[in-house]
Amino acid sequence: MKAARRYRLIITRSGRGPALLANPARVDHVEIVDVDSGEVVLFWDLAVRDASRLARAIREDLNRMADDEFLEKWSAA
Repeated sequence: MKAARRYRLIITRSGRGPALLANPARVDHVEIVDVDSGEVVLFWDLAVRDASRLARAIREDLNRMADDEFLEKWSAA
């Protein structure tokens, strides 16, 4: 099964502005949620620019990888 069908990416921004103009001290939350159970599988608190980069990489992998392969890769991150 594709990871995109099994997991959902949720990004919670702690500010209203875009990452490029955000305060460097702002912290955003990146979550991977299991669609079936609704439970958070992976969670990161990151600086705004790091969170944007991570979310982009996760989106690519969600669409490209199988669910078990995706979880194995990102659990180590």
